[in-house]
Amino acid sequence: MNHFLLAAALALTAPAAMACETVVVGDLTVENAWSKATIGAGRPGVFYVVITNTGSTDDALLGIASPVAGMPMLHETVIQDGVASMPHAMSIPVPAGQSVQLSPGGYHGMLMGLTTALKEGDSFPVTLSFEKAGEVTVNVEVLSLRAEGPDCADAGQ
Repeated sequence: MNHFLLAAALALTAPAAMACETVVVGDLTVENAWSKATIGAGRPGVFYVVITNTGSTDDALLGIASPVAGMPMLHETVIQDGVASMPHAMSIPVPAGQSVQLSPGGYHGMLMGLTTALKEGDSFPVTLSFEKAGEVTVNVEVLSLRAEGPDCADAGQ
């Protein structure tokens, strides 16, 4: 019985641990990748992550790719005259010695043309392409539709 309880507890904490994954590529640390569940495949998904540049040279996130989306893109939420829009971002600067957070209300990844609905508890890979550091693939945990980030989200700030 104790083994069952331990296995159940580990299963419940595994999704949060995956969202807290840290991957290093060159001078960049990529961590806390997450997404929100979608109502169906017809609506776009989102991608959030924290990127820290520990080097002395600026870098930039040029794009993202994922098998779950036919058209993944970088966007930025912009509010002008009280109206919010989400224009395409050609790149996202990652200045030397600083962190950039892709998060609700700011820079973020849009996962358009989903191949399937994103369901809470699922995960999927996203490959990030950087100007200098190259490419790195991270595992993205799908959290609830109402989530504001994984429990570890403040670790990279």
